Parts: sequence; structure tokens; C-alpha cells
Amino acid sequence: MLGNRMPCKYKLGVLIAQATEWAELQARLILRDGVALNINEISLAGAAGVAYPERIRIFQVTHIPYPGNMQLIEMATNAGLLTPDIAGLTLGYGIYLRHGYCTQRILSHEFRHAYQYEQGSIAAFLTEYLQQIAQYGYANAPLEMDARKYEVATD
Repeated sequence: MLGNRMPCKYKLGVLIAQATEWAELQARLILRDGVALNINEISLAGAAGVAYPERIRIFQVTHIPYPGNMQLIEMATNAGLLTPDIAGLTLGYGIYLRHGYCTQRILSHEFRHAYQYEQGSIAAFLTEYLQQIAQYGYANAPLEMDARKYEVATD
């Protein structure tokens, strides 16, 4: 791993397809079982640019689920995408949020990712996002940097 970039051994196109399949399934589960935003969260999502905040659902979990594919887990772990500390994960309008991490900072960051998904689809977002991680590393990926700009620090 170089600066949280994906090593060249991964076939990025194959991993993107696998990640998309997993993400679309997880998004459906979150949308089915998750909780709609309250009025304050809708406002926060709107400030992050989300056009349809009423579509967002939050599903609180003890830990963010990992995909079943070991190569995908290895890639995501090596790139810094999936770590034991991960507080939230946005998949379209579905957001996994770990218990105890429902803060304005985390929510506003994840809401900005929901906005980014709105610009296309889960497949389009993940294609761009994973390519950025491969090129720039997690911390310097433009979509991550954009989400950090929308973080609301007050809780």
C-alpha cells in the first residue's frame, strides 16, 4: 500500500463491478429497513446539496458490514475505505451509521456523499470514487475532499 492507494495487483474494473453489486444490495436493505431523516437532518442534507433528502434512510449498526468477497475486502481495507473505525458509509440514499456516531459532522459528510450519488448512480459514483482512491489515495480523493468541505463541526 502506498499512501492508501490501491496496489496494482487489483483489477479495478472487476472490483468496481463487485463493489457496485454489493453496494446496490446494501442500499436496498438500508432503504427498506432504515429510518427517514428528521426535520433537522433534512435541513442538514439540503445544506450539503442533496436534492431529495426525504429519500435518505439511515440504518444504525454496531459495525459497518463488509462485502463477502475477500479480494474486495482486501482492496477496501488496504485503501483505507473499510477500517474498524469507520463511522458511516453512504450507498446511494442509504447510509449505514455506527451506533454512537450520529453527529452533525458525520451526517453532513455522509449527506454530501448522497449528493454525489445523486449526480449519477451507484455504479457511476463507485466507478469515479474507486478510480480516485486508486489514483490519489483515500485522504486526497477529490470526492472525499469535497465531502469534508461540507462537514458541520458543531454538535
